[in-house]
Amino acid sequence: MKLAGRDANAYFRKPDPEAAGLLIFGEDTMRVAMRRQEVVAALIGPEGETEMRLTRMSGAELRKEPAMLLDAVKATGFFPGPRVALVEETTDGLSKTFDAALKDWKPGDAQIVATAGQLNARSALRKLFEGSRQAYAAGLYNDPPGREEIEAELKRAGIADVGRDAMQALEGLARALTPGDFRQTLEKIALYKYEDTTPLTPDEVELNAPASIEAEMDEIFHVLAEGRTAEIDPVMQRLEAQGVAPVTLLIMGMRHFRTLYTVASAPGGAREGINRVRPPVFGPRRDRMMRQAQDWRTDRLEDALDHLMETDLRLRSAGQRAPAMALVERCFVRLAHLAQRR
Repeated sequence: MKLAGRDANAYFRKPDPEAAGLLIFGEDTMRVAMRRQEVVAALIGPEGETEMRLTRMSGAELRKEPAMLLDAVKATGFFPGPRVALVEETTDGLSKTFDAALKDWKPGDAQIVATAGQLNARSALRKLFEGSRQAYAAGLYNDPPGREEIEAELKRAGIADVGRDAMQALEGLARALTPGDFRQTLEKIALYKYEDTTPLTPDEVELNAPASIEAEMDEIFHVLAEGRTAEIDPVMQRLEAQGVAPVTLLIMGMRHFRTLYTVASAPGGAREGINRVRPPVFGPRRDRMMRQAQDWRTDRLEDALDHLMETDLRLRSAGQRAPAMALVERCFVRLAHLAQRR
């Protein structure tokens, strides 16, 4: 059976203890690993691995010895309780091995949890789990985590009281960071707020955010909004070296230019507009964005948002073959030229 969106997130938190198996796949290995860890912990509890109710194996090991999986599924543990047979880095070449294990699975056997990289719709392994009545498949994609996923991470990190503006700031941060970095940031915030019962604020989020990525992300959009075309390439190279995804750059770019549009189109002028921005903008960045908004006409900002949306749709299209980062950089050059024409 196929799991997607909210159903997948709910299943990760509370997996079916009577299911035969679960396949988690996706391009982002960190996100897959985090979900696998969550599911396994929910199935066997905090002492499951210590009590030897978890059997780990890799796809490479299973290819050499296919019987390992069924042996792990049928094995009797020393301690009572549910068991898990975990197979990491699986591929389509193991689909027959999983098929045999799922067909031979009986209630009381160890539940199979498998992880894999990105699998397309024609994948034999994916079809096997999605078509099974007693197993599940969940694909994880590079879309930023939604509010429900962020709230689950906040709860896990022990952060209970979050203001609306702080949540919006966290949503922006989640779009800029990898899942692993985002979780580490939440843990850092939780430590910062230890024994502090006041609601989390946007300033506290910004204070605990990774400075290097945040600064670089801000800088590229300031470069574009101020029309400094010569500086685009070096900043883009640094962002690419840090592992920032092209889609993330487009999402953050749309957020920056939507903010400028909000400020520029306010009836009372830029100062009134900047006060409408959520999450709020503070300090030198506030003054800089006000100046940018005053230099852009609203029709030019609409053109900039159109360019960003068009590039985002092109990146997500199935027939796209051009290098993703090159498409984003070309879009950014166009935005910088728009700034020069104001």
